[in-house]
Amino acid sequence: MVLPLEMGWRQLLFENWPVDPAVMDAHLPEGLEPDEYDGSAWLSIVPFTNVAVRPKRLPESLGIRLPELNVRTYVTRDGVPSVYFFSLDAQGIASVLGARVFHHLPYYYARISLAWEDGRVRFRSRRRHPGSRPAHYEATYWPTGEPFSAPEDPFGNFLVERYRFYTEAQDGSIRYTDVDHDPWTLYPAAAEIETNTLWSAHGFDRPDADPVYYYSPGLDVVASRSNRL
Repeated sequence: MVLPLEMGWRQLLFENWPVDPAVMDAHLPEGLEPDEYDGSAWLSIVPFTNVAVRPKRLPESLGIRLPELNVRTYVTRDGVPSVYFFSLDAQGIASVLGARVFHHLPYYYARISLAWEDGRVRFRSRRRHPGSRPAHYEATYWPTGEPFSAPEDPFGNFLVERYRFYTEAQDGSIRYTDVDHDPWTLYPAAAEIETNTLWSAHGFDRPDADPVYYYSPGLDVVASRSNRL
């Protein structure tokens, strides 16, 4: 039996593009529907770092740090707004294998660096997972305005106030995990994206629209066991 996990998500960029809902629907497994805002589905790239990742109730000192890069969209099932992960790139071979085997998550091993320099986050990721499509991402991002509570902002609330996520396991089954955390604090943000090949790695054409950026310093999270749908 795999125990629930506790962790902290820190120094996040939410990089968000509108996508035709029909295009997104073609990329989703049966049973999940694209969630829409302003008539569009949304595809997000989220670089950040996990801190103090550990089984629930263990002390933070026993946790590990795990830089990560997610590709995600927003879905509903039975009226519940949720997140669907296309991929999760992470540093650490043992952590990636454990997440794949025990939590049925589509993790990929990558070489990742994240550093805070002069008020900006410098993030680099290059996928090294055997047999996977190459995926390379480099960005610098930073907050640009005043903080706000995500539930008080319609689009921010749409993007981040979701407490269930779905993935497709290696055997083709759909899995879900529930998460618990305080409401998000977001900042308007800016970013300089130097390299991004994640689109082609997941079979998407690069969107024509400009992305919308949000930054968050992060929060603490408890994630349930993975459940089969």
